[in-house]
Amino acid sequence: MLSVYNLFNSSGEWIAFRIGKNLFNSEAEWVGWFPWGDDDAVTTDGDYLGTVCNGNRFYYFSNKPYRGYAGYPGYPGYPGYPGYPGFAGYSSLPSGASDAKFPKK
Repeated sequence: MLSVYNLFNSSGEWIAFRIGKNLFNSEAEWVGWFPWGDDDAVTTDGDYLGTVCNGNRFYYFSNKPYRGYAGYPGYPGYPGYPGYPGFAGYSSLPSGASDAKFPKK
């Protein structure tokens, strides 16, 4: 079984979780994936979505270069609701970053 990694914005609010290469919002909707095996995520359409920083923060960097078409991983199915992880506390944004926004479903 793959581990669940909870992700938070700079205010400490839980915004998403990662299971394997897939990214889900806090309502368990599939919003993106990690195609390159690093901390950069793209939407299901292949657009840059954000980057995991400091292990559990998810930020959008406006200066990220285009990395090419990521392909399409195939729908992962419903992951189930992982449960509310609580509040992570405030964390300052890195230079050039803003809190990531997820596409509306």
